[in-house]
Amino acid sequence: VKVAFDQTVWSAIWNSIYFTVLGFLRFESPISIFKELKATFLPMLTAGWKLWPFAHLITYGLVPVEQRLLWVDCVELIWVTILSTYSNEKSEARISESVIETSSSSTTTIDPSKE
Repeated sequence: VKVAFDQTVWSAIWNSIYFTVLGFLRFESPISIFKELKATFLPMLTAGWKLWPFAHLITYGLVPVEQRLLWVDCVELIWVTILSTYSNEKSEARISESVIETSSSSTTTIDPSKE
């Protein structure tokens, strides 16, 4: 029950906080932050479902109590890498879209014969 709550309600809250703070640190508009959050919400939730239940099975089934904090911290490094990868993919997509928009608006040619 704890893992289910952690991977639904709590994960949704923390993932939302992560992407919101990251957007503000990038000086993005709230609308842009909301769009990114909306686009990444379900993929991040399902990614958490793929990683954390398995990690918790190992944590509570195999890892001695003295080593659990170290184990969970190592898994947390993997999770932060996943979060960063999703965030960077969206950021790169936004940059390439803005470059395409900029280049398409600047490539309009002027016909010298009509001047």
